[in-house]
Amino acid sequence: MHVILIKYAEIHLKGLNRPFFERQLVKQIQRALAPLPARTLREQGRMYVYDVPEGDVAQAVDKLTTVFGIHAICPALVVEKDWPAIRGAAIQALRETEGDGPQTFKVFARRADKTFPMTSEQICRELGHDLLEACPWLRVDVKKPAISVQVEVRLDRAFLYTKEVAGRGGMPVGCNGKAMLLISGGIDSPVAGYLMAKRGVSLAAVHFFSFPYTSERARDKVVELTRLVAKYAGEIELFLVPFTEIQRAIYEKCPPTETTVLMRRLMMKIAERVANRCGAQVLVTGEAIGQVASQTIESLTVTNDACTLPVLRPLICFDKEEIVDLAKSIGTFQTSILPFEDCCTVFVPQHPVTKPKLERLRSSEALVDFEPMIEEALLGTIIEKISQTVCG
Repeated sequence: MHVILIKYAEIHLKGLNRPFFERQLVKQIQRALAPLPARTLREQGRMYVYDVPEGDVAQAVDKLTTVFGIHAICPALVVEKDWPAIRGAAIQALRETEGDGPQTFKVFARRADKTFPMTSEQICRELGHDLLEACPWLRVDVKKPAISVQVEVRLDRAFLYTKEVAGRGGMPVGCNGKAMLLISGGIDSPVAGYLMAKRGVSLAAVHFFSFPYTSERARDKVVELTRLVAKYAGEIELFLVPFTEIQRAIYEKCPPTETTVLMRRLMMKIAERVANRCGAQVLVTGEAIGQVASQTIESLTVTNDACTLPVLRPLICFDKEEIVDLAKSIGTFQTSILPFEDCCTVFVPQHPVTKPKLERLRSSEALVDFEPMIEEALLGTIIEKISQTVCG
């Protein structure tokens, strides 16, 4: 019988709270595997996914690589907990490699059931010997084997596998609160959302658009980026906020050098209200120190002053190359670089202030009564529920 064995690492450190994290991981596994028939069981620091049709195992493994909290994914055989069955299954599995030419291997064994008559060391030694006899094209390599033959003897059965696919680590989404992600059409914010989800944080997202200065295609780009993040984070409620009137008022009535920072302050004010409505406890942005004029220490301090919720910036010390590499690895980069404008690129001053003074920015913001515009923007907000991109 085939099964997918799932290993996890950080969850093991959670002590008496571990069952809560394990339950969250089961939920995320079931989410990722839908609509495949699958049944997930927990046992002795492992999870097992049963009932996946043999032809769908590769697709299921691919989907599981998007689930945070998983250390490794191992398509395995379930065998009787006796030596002849384990030996026979291992020989059969290795015989399938015969056409690949000379191969190196090493046996790894873990005996969780201490009543099993052979120790882990004995299993490794005896099985290695039997594999060499049955498969003469094999050679032992204890340092860098091409094939790792893994045997796990559990309470009522044994598992055998030769393939271990790396998971994404982190913590299962849903175990560490909820955040409101300010998502633009750029490279950084989707990566910031991904990193928050990796720490177990559920996501909602808010995007500001300035029609007619930004197009429908720009909005569609953000929806697609949110969908790509949802591949890892699960369903995301996306709030699309009209920002044209606020942005035009800043441009027309406030000092030109301060428009970028003022725009960020108004975005923070609106994002906080949206966050409060949907139960998000923090705001998240893709800002990194020094990347652009609005991301100096002084500018970030002035921006933070606009809201009372904590503002988390997971990319704060990343350089652009690191962010780009992450964006490529999670599949958002190609969408992020599509040449459709967003409101952050509208009305950009030629010489923006890089070291704004808080009191001066507060005075500039007070030149306009933004409250009616904020209420109007909130009333005009469009809400979309974005599900994961189907993979496989």
